[in-house]
Amino acid sequence: MSSGPGPLPEINEAVRFRDGLCQVVFPVNRIVLVGRLVRNPELRYTQTGVPVATFTLAVSRPFANQQGEREADFIDVVVWRNQAENCSQYLSKGRMVGVDGRLQIRSYETADGQRRKAAEVVADRVEFLDRGREGPGPTGDFEPGIGDMDVPDGTPSFDE
Repeated sequence: MSSGPGPLPEINEAVRFRDGLCQVVFPVNRIVLVGRLVRNPELRYTQTGVPVATFTLAVSRPFANQQGEREADFIDVVVWRNQAENCSQYLSKGRMVGVDGRLQIRSYETADGQRRKAAEVVADRVEFLDRGREGPGPTGDFEPGIGDMDVPDGTPSFDE
């Protein structure tokens, strides 16, 4: 028996008819990002010893603002197990990576008791897209850029 993400939707939820065609619709939560790390990854271990790394990616928007400047989105990424340790060992601020994962919204409580939500990408796969000093990656020159930006700390660190 499979230990997948959960039961499949009922057939009447998954099948739609439009313009005489049958469409099968399943919920999809898939994120693909390419960007630069804005700081070094932080590696922690859960109480049961499972490695978890977090980092923030700066992802350029494909258009310019009214001043002609390209802006970026700063997206928190969570990586688990062996991949977390590899990211911690080989990635650093400014490195370009590709992330394939899913969006997760988690709730937490601030020190003063307020409930908040944070969006983060839980990575299934992280690809190193440039060559670091010590790590694997395709050949090519490193171009400093968005990874050198200062990012305000608006989201609390990941805690299990």
